Amino acid sequence: MKHENSVIAILGAGTMGRGIAQVAALAGYRAHLFDVSAAALEKAVATVHRSLDKGVSLGKVEPQLADAARSNLHGHASLEATVEDANLVIEAVPEVMRLKIETFAEVSRHAPKEATYASNTSGLSITEMAGASDRPERFAGMHFFNPVHLMKLVEIVRGLETSQETLELITQVAQKMGKETVLVNESPGFVTSRINALIGNEAFRMLETGVATAEDIDKALKLGLNHPMGPFEMVDLVGLDIRLSILEHLHHTLGESYRPSNLLRQYVKAGRLGRKAGKGVYEYS
Repeated sequence: MKHENSVIAILGAGTMGRGIAQVAALAGYRAHLFDVSAAALEKAVATVHRSLDKGVSLGKVEPQLADAARSNLHGHASLEATVEDANLVIEAVPEVMRLKIETFAEVSRHAPKEATYASNTSGLSITEMAGASDRPERFAGMHFFNPVHLMKLVEIVRGLETSQETLELITQVAQKMGKETVLVNESPGFVTSRINALIGNEAFRMLETGVATAEDIDKALKLGLNHPMGPFEMVDLVGLDIRLSILEHLHHTLGESYRPSNLLRQYVKAGRLGRKAGKGVYEYS
């Protein structure tokens, strides 16, 4: 894959997809962003443009780079048009294995045979997705973090049949996007989601049993353990429904240590999903 003028297709224009599209476009790739929802796609492109404008106003992005990134970003309502010239396809659809497998099956009908596939999953099996694709050796995990344009890490995840060439290509792409990488052999939750899920779940248990308030638990971890965000601030950003889904997967695969707290389940049932819903552990105007 030649990095200059290469096409990266990003599937899913939600928070993570549009963030990946932004860093890809800024890195000089032609970023083709797809979503089944025209409204979501329009919102994503507008959000990237606002983020680039903010970066310029703060002096963090050179104006000419922002202009080039805007030119590099293309929204598509057609999956076929999104992937037909892609060198790399990065999937960022919801964390449902069936949906991811169906997405890659459709991609395989339209993407070039030499294209590489990556999933932005935070903990689902890369091997299972790769096994359902037509190119398991050219399939890897590429786990970005929210907000993508600020967070430095990408977890590169090796599935059972992922080739060394694929790992090297994915790593080079991440580095060109300005990211640091770690290589993880596939395991439920990888490194970060597995540890973060334990911390967040224990925080909910402490809140449920009255050990401390949410504000004080967050403050304790930020000032006592030097975490940049407290566990409740983090879960409100990520989404309580997403955290619950991760915990249910880890509980199923790794055992009782990951059983989701009752309070987390109640919040999700009540629609308290975090910032995106205006209310999670905290309320947002």
